[in-house]
Amino acid sequence: MYYISATSTISHQPTFQNVGFSAAIQPVQASSALLSPDYKEFIDAGLLRRMSKILRMSVACAQDCIRQAEIEQPGAIIVGTGLGCLLDTEKFLNNVITIKGMLPPTSFIQSTHNTMAGQISLSIGNHGYNMTHTQNTVSFENAMLDAMLLLDEKEENILVGAADEAIDFLNEISDKLHLHLHLPLTSGASFFILSNQKNDRSLAHVKDTRTFGLVDDAGGLIRAFLTENQVNVRDLDLVLFPGISKDSSGVTNLFANLGLDKGKCADYLCFSGIYPTTSAFALHLAVDKMKADKSLKNVLICNTLIQSNLGLTLLQSVEA
Repeated sequence: MYYISATSTISHQPTFQNVGFSAAIQPVQASSALLSPDYKEFIDAGLLRRMSKILRMSVACAQDCIRQAEIEQPGAIIVGTGLGCLLDTEKFLNNVITIKGMLPPTSFIQSTHNTMAGQISLSIGNHGYNMTHTQNTVSFENAMLDAMLLLDEKEENILVGAADEAIDFLNEISDKLHLHLHLPLTSGASFFILSNQKNDRSLAHVKDTRTFGLVDDAGGLIRAFLTENQVNVRDLDLVLFPGISKDSSGVTNLFANLGLDKGKCADYLCFSGIYPTTSAFALHLAVDKMKADKSLKNVLICNTLIQSNLGLTLLQSVEA
């Protein structure tokens, strides 16, 4: 059994330390900015100056989760990221081109994908299992699977999350590739404390998480996933999916063909904007909705951000 006992998200929405945000958020706009908290409450000022946006988001969310869960140390730190620390990667590559001789090491050190998990570990003095997963749009689901395996091995209170950041260069690439994205490229970080024991702080039960690659029959995979978890499609109270195009009828029609009322399908990408690990934002959104609406017993997050990848996460109410 896997339970979420703490959640924290920094995004372009008022999500950070804001229980009930799901009732008030509006679709993200091209002009929207990242809503950053006062990082000095979570990060030492000396370290803060050397941290990029994605590192600040990750460490602050991690610290917030640990405080919510009222634990001293997590048993492990697991992070998923699609593109890693893009800003520092860009800085390092620019230095390679423009600086002759010895390069300053900071940008290189902070450009690797595992920097987030490492910085969290350093900031809290954690010496446990530390892992980073990077599998494009299903990086977060793979991080969740890793956390669940550790909980099966009797580890306790796993810190698991995901983060990605947008930089101007991504907009240049999308324009040159004529992607015609109808939503802005955004930044976001979401972290959770996962436990194998239900307690007073338990917010939701993670029934199962699964990832699939080279998908050619999403409907069949979803049906098999639900059957394996003894849940009928009609038992789903809410399905969250990423509407990557203006016409998001593809996913809603998919679930309608499986026998689900289209009214139970909701697009989460319109609130998060586009970044590879938006399914972590969706998980926090789902937990917040379940906390506010006790009638939501079974919630499925269907991550189809890239058509060839499929990530599925089934949440259940702790009262179920």
